[in-house]
Amino acid sequence: MLLTITSKRQVTFPRQVMENLHLRAGDKLSILETDKGIIIKPHRFDTSKLAPLRGKIPSDLPPPNFDAIRHAALDPNLRS
Repeated sequence: MLLTITSKRQVTFPRQVMENLHLRAGDKLSILETDKGIIIKPHRFDTSKLAPLRGKIPSDLPPPNFDAIRHAALDPNLRS
């Protein structure tokens, strides 16, 4: 399989590869350089790192409003 690097240093992966690896636009990929070339693989979050939080977060807690969090981070009135 051949991929072409554009002038903006971008590549397009074939649909079959995206589907087989369960990739979506915006997903992160890890690149490892080896003596024989490069290895590209999906960067997955290690869910085992969440184990210490189990039981500490109430199950009925509503999901966070990320838009509000982003806007609050930009609000000059909240800066010290």
